[in-house]
Amino acid sequence: MKELRIVFMGTPDFAVATLKALVENKYHVVGVITAPDRPAGRGRKLNESAVKTYAQSQNLTILQPTNLKDVAFLNELKTLNANLQIVVAFRMLPKAVWQMPEYGTFNLHASLLPNYRGAAPINWAIMNGETETGVSTFFIDDNIDTGEMILQETVAIDSKETAGSLHDKLMEIGSKLALKTVALIEKGPVKTSPQIESEANKTAHKLDKENCKIDWNDALLNIYNKIRGLSPYPGAWCELFNKQNTVSVKILKCDYEIKDHPFSIGKIISVNQELKVATKIGFIIIKELQLPGKRNMDVKSLLNGYQFDEDAKML
Repeated sequence: MKELRIVFMGTPDFAVATLKALVENKYHVVGVITAPDRPAGRGRKLNESAVKTYAQSQNLTILQPTNLKDVAFLNELKTLNANLQIVVAFRMLPKAVWQMPEYGTFNLHASLLPNYRGAAPINWAIMNGETETGVSTFFIDDNIDTGEMILQETVAIDSKETAGSLHDKLMEIGSKLALKTVALIEKGPVKTSPQIESEANKTAHKLDKENCKIDWNDALLNIYNKIRGLSPYPGAWCELFNKQNTVSVKILKCDYEIKDHPFSIGKIISVNQELKVATKIGFIIIKELQLPGKRNMDVKSLLNGYQFDEDAKML
């Protein structure tokens, strides 16, 4: 069995579960690479990544390069003398980094590759109405999420799943898959398989203001999937026209009802502590939303202090 010296690379909560699994299973993590601290909030206080916080609690060596091609960083990485690198929710690595260790660099990705390569696989799987997704491990190569596949595990997507609940599921299953992958590499050599390219493969584009906006003319289920696929973060948004004012709102929880109705698309119906928006073949029933400058609010709390006029609509 090979004696592994592991460098771990990752930044958000999703990555912490895998790093924790490595530490708790007594793997020798010789270094952790994570994003530099960033100013956040009104006071612009420096915020450290979730991975850094955990790595500090375990007294692990931490590097926070701003430039992964920087010679000083590359020299520092070499001195760690790692023979395996593991990447979870980090950034694209230059060849000088991923080629460095003897046993390669593998990535844990939150989709069934080659489907949903890219920045937001969890969100897009739900937004596109998939009924299953999963986690994949693969050896990194020159392109994004295209390397030789090692292992995969499939996970069902519940019809009420949100990006938040699916994130937590995949985080746990992914950490176990990463451990299985490390065990294979320890035994070595690892049998891999190429990813099969197809025009049917879907991409997990980076989320931006435009692709997070709700189109009330879209099919009812597409709207429902978009809202849950962007909940709790970054949140599906639209414009609310009420009392001659237009503001941006985020809709974070909803249900839907397929039903014939006489209303125009986007019309808001507020009766009996319920808030509905008319679509082509029914209604989106809003359960939780966020008004500008306010915290998330359930509809019952909102309707206690907020009124919609007869012409109110979602744009």
